[in-house]
Amino acid sequence: VQLVESGGGLVQPGGSLRLSCAASGFTFSSYGMSWYRQVPGKERELVAAITTSGGITNYARSVKGRFTISRDNAKNTAYLQMSSLKPEDTAVYYCQCYRYWGQGTQVTVSS
Repeated sequence: VQLVESGGGLVQPGGSLRLSCAASGFTFSSYGMSWYRQVPGKERELVAAITTSGGITNYARSVKGRFTISRDNAKNTAYLQMSSLKPEDTAVYYCQCYRYWGQGTQVTVSS
């Protein structure tokens, strides 16, 4: 069983990134999934969540209107499109599905 994030990196304020989360070893389409983020010394924060079919999404207030969560069940992959990025979005981003977590991908927003 694996969840593997990719797409993190360094981006300037106002820029965009798309994170991907590739799932394997379980029935991805049967579970809702979420993106979290964490900065050192702080608790892990829920950023966005999506239902099994993708019909319902929820976002943290801090990212609403800037981030979009989506999923492609045929590809066993979920995405987090991040736009209008701010320095305070800097964190390690994790995907979570059922009881599984990815290893995290670093996103750094800095000029």
